[in-house]
Amino acid sequence: MLLTRDAIQFSWQALSANTTRTFLMLLAMSIGVGSVVILTALGEGARNYVTAEFSALGTNLVIIIPGKNETSGDNPMGLIGITERDLTIDDAVALTRHPKVSRIAPLNIGGAEVAWQSRKREVSVMGTSHEFQKIRQWEVAQGKFLPKIELSRGSSVCVIGSELRNEIFGAHAALGQWLRIGDRRFRVIGVLDSEGQSMGMNVGDSVYIPVASAQALFNVPALFRIFVEVKTREAIPKVITFIKSTLKERHQGVEDVTVITQDAMLATFDRILSALTYAVAGIAAISLFVAGILIMNVMLVTVSQRTNEIGLLKSLGASSKAILNLILIEAILLSALGALVGLVLGQLGCWGIRSAFPDLPAYPPAWATIASILVALITGVLFSLLPAKKAAQLNPVIALSKR
Repeated sequence: MLLTRDAIQFSWQALSANTTRTFLMLLAMSIGVGSVVILTALGEGARNYVTAEFSALGTNLVIIIPGKNETSGDNPMGLIGITERDLTIDDAVALTRHPKVSRIAPLNIGGAEVAWQSRKREVSVMGTSHEFQKIRQWEVAQGKFLPKIELSRGSSVCVIGSELRNEIFGAHAALGQWLRIGDRRFRVIGVLDSEGQSMGMNVGDSVYIPVASAQALFNVPALFRIFVEVKTREAIPKVITFIKSTLKERHQGVEDVTVITQDAMLATFDRILSALTYAVAGIAAISLFVAGILIMNVMLVTVSQRTNEIGLLKSLGASSKAILNLILIEAILLSALGALVGLVLGQLGCWGIRSAFPDLPAYPPAWATIASILVALITGVLFSLLPAKKAAQLNPVIALSKR
């Protein structure tokens, strides 16, 4: 199709002559493109957020969950299985015998009321060990993390999150204070600098105590998870085999734990969220086809209203191909301008989402931006073919007589 300057100017004047009609078609196309950009940005942002969260768990990480996953074979998303025997502190200690295991950290989780003077609130309490800070790569703003003691030994010390420190102690110094957790007292020895979510809980609004103290506090001898950090990525398969065989031997010959890796969980979430991104992009793309149908209907009405103009052009020597090109050029201009406006609106929407939710990196993927523009252009052209052909086939005599 030859897009000459005269043809483009003529088509632009035709669009400018009816601002209401042009505005409605631009609005429809821009909403379609903007929807694709925003929805794919949400999907991609969720995928990147989950990736960052799992990366924050540490490198070369293996997680042991009580209960055999019986739901779907190697699906790491099946985090709950049939528990034959609970995980214990002795199980965790036994895993340190492998030379490729750099550190382990048991974990218990519960909820309790914390109180200092007249201030009280309900918080999440995590029972763990000194190594948990290194596995999670957390920073301590004040004091130090839990002491390096035997896992079976309790200690009346705790580390608190930064948010909890501000809410409970306010302007007072937190280090050295006695904090009541449930029916026991713990001395604050550290304040975490880290923030965000960890396993569904707010890191800054939690308390961390030795795992044996947590078992006594909640009267629960079992562990919620065991985290194992492996020295090298290549050693992970051997360590997993060692974990399964060791725990099977300790659990009377029954393999009743689920062992998952950080990479396996990340890969599963990545597949799920990528599929979700493509799905919402497809749903949003439907609005582009709706916009195309609107363009076709409006163009058909336009052709019927401009029969006199088309007849005059044909009587002056314009060929049917030239008329066809003029109508298609109008559609291309509408689609291109609508796509540009939609792209701007989509980027503004993504900026608004990032401003409202700073932790969510809602940036649209390049493929979605390019695809939405291409689909907008293709849709505009395809749905304009019918009115363009109708205009090209008009008889100039009949068109001039407005019949």
